[in-house]
Amino acid sequence: MKYILIIGDGMADNPVPELGELTPLEYLSEKGEKPAIDLLASRGILGRVKNCPDGLPAGSDTAIMSIFGCDPNECYTGRAPLEAAATGIKLNAGDIAYRCNMVTISDNDAGEILPEPTDFAFERRRMLSHSAGSIDGGLSERLVSDLFSDPEFKKLAQEAGMAVNPAQSFRHIAVQSGVKDGAKNIVLNPPHNFPGSPVGEILPSGNANAKTLAELQRAAYLFLDRHPINLELRRAGKYPANCVWFWAEGTAVELPSFTKQYGKTGGVVSAVPLCHGIANLIGLEPIFVDGATGELDTNYEGKVDAAISALRDHPFAAIHVEAPDECTHNGDLPGKLEAIRRLDGLVVRDLLEKLGTTGWDFRILILSDHKTLTSTRGHDGTPVPYAIYDSRFTEKSTKKYTETSADGGELIPEGTRLMSLLFDDEFVSAK
Repeated sequence: MKYILIIGDGMADNPVPELGELTPLEYLSEKGEKPAIDLLASRGILGRVKNCPDGLPAGSDTAIMSIFGCDPNECYTGRAPLEAAATGIKLNAGDIAYRCNMVTISDNDAGEILPEPTDFAFERRRMLSHSAGSIDGGLSERLVSDLFSDPEFKKLAQEAGMAVNPAQSFRHIAVQSGVKDGAKNIVLNPPHNFPGSPVGEILPSGNANAKTLAELQRAAYLFLDRHPINLELRRAGKYPANCVWFWAEGTAVELPSFTKQYGKTGGVVSAVPLCHGIANLIGLEPIFVDGATGELDTNYEGKVDAAISALRDHPFAAIHVEAPDECTHNGDLPGKLEAIRRLDGLVVRDLLEKLGTTGWDFRILILSDHKTLTSTRGHDGTPVPYAIYDSRFTEKSTKKYTETSADGGELIPEGTRLMSLLFDDEFVSAK
């Protein structure tokens, strides 16, 4: 038996007025535009699961930890240490890891990007994009490397004990050393949760170290806003990556072994460091795919092929698709719909066809890790639909993979139970 986990990041939602008060999943089901995902639900077990524990951030970090059987109430120290583990960054005692996003902030308090930079007050500018308009990875790496090499900024960073680990995306990791209690009581706001907010209202706060981080962000803006790459981006009508944003702070983390918990080996196919970091920490193989971007244009077909390849050597493989979440954060409802369509056709349908040629019996667990709301462009930790499909069962129902349809199924109060259910013959045969 082979076991496959598919995560459509942030594809669950609340009703959307533009879709006739349907969610994106419901809208696509009514249009018949996600037949493969709905097939899994119609021939499987459908229910709801709460992956984000109350009292902790509602996001992919806590949700995906839960899905892989790691209780965030016991293990969670922050998102950044999980991402740091993806690239082998070693955190020492007292180190604090941060996500260091390349972001776009506006040129005025009207939320505009103008043809040329302005001298408008930093705090009155507005957060426009948590990803600098999904900036090209190579440009992002050059910008952050140039920033931390600039003599003035480098001096400030060294005084703060801050170093950066550049990545080929808008997502970088910064590590701060030698600051006692630097994360205690600190408040760092995820930029994707505050589109359009004045920068001054969402700067780091809560302790003395927060003032240091806020000063670094101001200094980064002064350097980046007039960087030649950003001037060229402006001329091309694109968002400049004119600031960095520290968030998702955390200290060193240990997670339980997946193989010891479930007796299974396997791999995790994803484009985002978070998933690869969790894979590293629980003893699964992080699988990288050429052309996997975490955006709408990701290499869906390559992800399926990588998962099939992993299943030839292991009983378990996971496929994570980030695009629905990113599109929602960007305020792109048509993009979210298209991301789910592509997940359906280029991942689920393709996977079913290729698995059908192997002769394997297999089981698929598909779900959204959390809701990402079109209304706010932010995350929501309320329950999401899940479906478990077994290739040996052919009985069909009218159920579809939607929030409303899942309401009629069992509510699993903790996502940490999901993986045991996927591997539990008695649970699946009880369908």
